[in-house]
Amino acid sequence: MTTFIALPGHDVGVREVAALSARAAYVLMCFTLCWGIFTATGWIRRLTGYQAIRSGHMILASFTIAAGLTHAIVFLLLREQGLSFVGIAMPFSGLFRHTLGILGLELMIAIAIGVGLKRFVNYRRWLRFHQLAYPAVVMLVAHSWFGAIANGHLSTVWLGGFTALVPVVTLTVLRVLPPRLLIRAGLLGAAPVAASPVQEPTGSQNGVARTVRVAVDNQRCKRYGFCQMESPELFTLLEDGRLRYVRDPDDESRAGAQAAARACPMRAIQLQEVGSK
Repeated sequence: MTTFIALPGHDVGVREVAALSARAAYVLMCFTLCWGIFTATGWIRRLTGYQAIRSGHMILASFTIAAGLTHAIVFLLLREQGLSFVGIAMPFSGLFRHTLGILGLELMIAIAIGVGLKRFVNYRRWLRFHQLAYPAVVMLVAHSWFGAIANGHLSTVWLGGFTALVPVVTLTVLRVLPPRLLIRAGLLGAAPVAASPVQEPTGSQNGVARTVRVAVDNQRCKRYGFCQMESPELFTLLEDGRLRYVRDPDDESRAGAQAAARACPMRAIQLQEVGSK
């Protein structure tokens, strides 16, 4: 004979809030990552014709963290089988799935704080720290799915969770892969080239060698550093905030210049083909 213990009505309501906030945080997290990749790669501008506002990514991230914090805090309100503050704030103090959730959420909070400190630290160090958002997302996704399995809600969140996760994984893979592979696969086109009176193919034609010249519009450039991430041999963001770049790259660096121009969210990098005898 199986005996079921009924939870107090208060705890039932608290658990419903916890489940709702968890699902909201999951969807917002996926949306935040997708929007960040769309903004960084300039795909939003290509699809809509309008420049994406980077603050939109931060707003979505803030909502994600708020929903995650709500999910954690409501467990303090349970009258039975509740968690203590140590249980929701200290990793490795409970179940493995709880540890994944705590580590992922606290890492997200640290990254959000790091955005405000960007101007005070070396860009490369800040960028490496900001990229920890990817393992944080992995930990939070694992926490969500393990929690759904443990609570018997896997069938409920399977369709929605998997649907939200597929574009995130796809966009993340496209973002991490080297641009040259994506260009060869036909998934990405060449970077925009500044208009010139006559457009001729690169190489030598009629005794004239065609090379690429890089120009950066200082009024449009916001020093985000995506160009350095795509092509560090051509672009370097100095500690004082200035951008140093190679104006006349060689043929081997042409693909890197194209990738940097494509990744610039402000479209500040222009490539122009010039000829030299």
